[in-house]
Amino acid sequence: MLVKEILNNQKLTVSFEFFPPKNESGWDDLFESISKIMPLKPSYVSVTYGAGGTTRNKTHDLVSKLNSETNLCIVAHLTCVNSSRNEVKSIIERYNREGIYNILALRGDLPPGVEDFNKDGTGFSHASELVSFIKEISPETGIGVAGFPEGHPHMPNRLKEIEYLKMKVDAGADYIVSQMFFDNRDFYDFKERCELAGITVPIIAGIMPITSRKGMERMAELAAGARFPASLLKAITRADDEFVRRVGVQWATEQIRDLIDNNVDGIHLYTLNRSRSSVRICESLGLSSYDKLY
Repeated sequence: MLVKEILNNQKLTVSFEFFPPKNESGWDDLFESISKIMPLKPSYVSVTYGAGGTTRNKTHDLVSKLNSETNLCIVAHLTCVNSSRNEVKSIIERYNREGIYNILALRGDLPPGVEDFNKDGTGFSHASELVSFIKEISPETGIGVAGFPEGHPHMPNRLKEIEYLKMKVDAGADYIVSQMFFDNRDFYDFKERCELAGITVPIIAGIMPITSRKGMERMAELAAGARFPASLLKAITRADDEFVRRVGVQWATEQIRDLIDNNVDGIHLYTLNRSRSSVRICESLGLSSYDKLY
C-alpha cells in the first residue's frame, strides 16, 4: 500500500525510522528493535541512507529483507548525492520488481571534499529533480519529501526554503515528513507557512526522543541549527545521567500529545535503531493499537 493511501485511510499515522547497521553484529539488535514495534501496528517504517549515500547497498538489503520477511509497509530513502539518473533508474526498477513502491526522495548531504551535487551533469542538483524523475520512470510510486520546521541548515533564506519545498510537491510529492523539532510552535508555524504557499499535502511531524546528553549533542551536530528550548535544557540539566532518557521520553510524549490534540496528520519517530523510548511513548499515549484511529 502507498503511504498516501494510508494517510487517506487513517485518522493518524504513526511510523518509525531505522537505518542499516554498520556491522554484522548490529543486525540482530536492529531486528530485535523492529520486533518490539511490530505489536504497535506501525503505519509504515522507513529506512535511511547514510551521509553521501554511503550505506546505499545496505539500505537496499534492509529494505528488501523487511519487505520479504515482515508485513510492514516499507519506505526506502533515496538521495541525489553521488547518484546518476541511470543508477536511480536501476534502484527504482529493483524496488518495483520486489513490490516496493514507497520512496522518500531527498537531496542528501555532500560527502567531505565534494562541492557539487551534479558536477558531471548526469545526476540531480535538487530533490525536486529527483521527484520528477521518479514520477517519470515509475508513475505508480508514492513519494515523500523532507520539510524543515526549524529551517534548512543550508538555506538561510526561509522564503526560498518554502519555495523549494513547493517545487518538490509540484513535482509529484504526496506528503512531507518534517525533520526533528523540539518546540511544537516551530512545527505549527511551518505548517501555516506551507498553507500560505499553497502546499496542501499531508505534513507528518518528525519526533526524536532524547536518550542521553551525548545523543543530544549528536543531534545538534546532525541537524545544524536544531533548537532546544530552555525548559528542555533545564530538565536535562537537573536529571542524573540515568534519568535523561526519562526526561526525553516525557518531553517527546507531551509534544506528540499536543500534536494529536491539534490534528496532526501523522507522527514519525526517529528511533536511532532503539525501540525502547518509542514503544514507551506510544503505550503511554494509547497508541499501541491503531485500529481505533481508523
